[in-house]
Amino acid sequence: MTGPEWPEVYRKLGVAPIINAQSWVTALGGSIMRPEVLRAMDEAAGAYVDMMQLNRAAGEVVARSCGAEQGLVTAGCSAAQVLMVAACMTGQSESNVEQLPDATGMKDEVVIFKGQRNRYDKAFVTAGATLVEYGTAESATPELLDEAINENTACVAFVIAASINRGVGLEETVRVAHARGVPVIVDAAAEVPPRANLTKFHKIGADMVAFSGGKGIGGPQSAGLLAGKANLMEAAVMNSLNLHAPVAGIGRPMKVSKENIVGLVTAIELFTDSDEGIEWDGWQSKANYVAERLGGIDGVNVVIEDDPNERQGPQPVLRFDDAYEGPPIAEIKTRLESDDPAIFVGGAEARGEISIVMVNVRDGEEIIIADRLIEILRSE
Repeated sequence: MTGPEWPEVYRKLGVAPIINAQSWVTALGGSIMRPEVLRAMDEAAGAYVDMMQLNRAAGEVVARSCGAEQGLVTAGCSAAQVLMVAACMTGQSESNVEQLPDATGMKDEVVIFKGQRNRYDKAFVTAGATLVEYGTAESATPELLDEAINENTACVAFVIAASINRGVGLEETVRVAHARGVPVIVDAAAEVPPRANLTKFHKIGADMVAFSGGKGIGGPQSAGLLAGKANLMEAAVMNSLNLHAPVAGIGRPMKVSKENIVGLVTAIELFTDSDEGIEWDGWQSKANYVAERLGGIDGVNVVIEDDPNERQGPQPVLRFDDAYEGPPIAEIKTRLESDDPAIFVGGAEARGEISIVMVNVRDGEEIIIADRLIEILRSE
């Protein structure tokens, strides 16, 4: 069994392709775009267009897909996070949009549950806001959330991701925040599939929700989508574009090309029209194969897990007991990443596990993964 094909464009640069069993992570290139998406982007590159008109038209597709009032294609989910906060601070005031990142005179606090702090939440403060934590790393209460909201609160941020503590939950967060007249913004970067999540958080009452376009949706890696209430979304557009206005918003460095806009719109339409059951079955089949191949190794316990709060699709999870005499987790991962082709897997020594995430594993690569792991686990 050979590894992934080495495209000539990468060969010229001396950059070898890898096997991605770690998920739709940015560091490994997001996802692989379908041929239809690439064709649409190639076609879009062949003409000039009015970019405001294109953004508006694409935003309508995003809004329909998310069941929201208005949408926008962004330069990744992180840019959407910046624009959500900026919109909540500036409203539709041109002078406020021009003033950022100086938030003087604006509501500039973003309330967030301490247990949801993460290395990506810097995007929430890029526009000039300040994060205000409530609760502890482990727990929170509606009362603590209510106490954290004051006259300077621009919005409450809620983060949804595997292994991120949900705190009081999105429903209760929305209830408390809305009772105080404060909007709720949601970072749900990698939370599709399932496809139902595109609309779920809006139905709960979130005011704006951001997703990555280059993960499960299968669009360009540098694209994202933002959707929500029309008044706030129009403010997000002002902070993002201002193509025909005398002001330049905080989102000017985050502009999206016509090719990426068309690619993401095409990917969304393909994603929402495709069969989620078939997609899941493919991941399950590969997970079953790897789990069966790794069964019977002393001290290695392999279980297929698919809890959506912890995992992205069904995946074999390896844990090690006292009978295990092979190399430690860190060495296993190093050896996987050092071979040819390099294999990147999930999990960490701190969690005492290795996870084989199947969402980006291409047909036949599960065989290479199983062969390599058997060789390493039995090498001592």
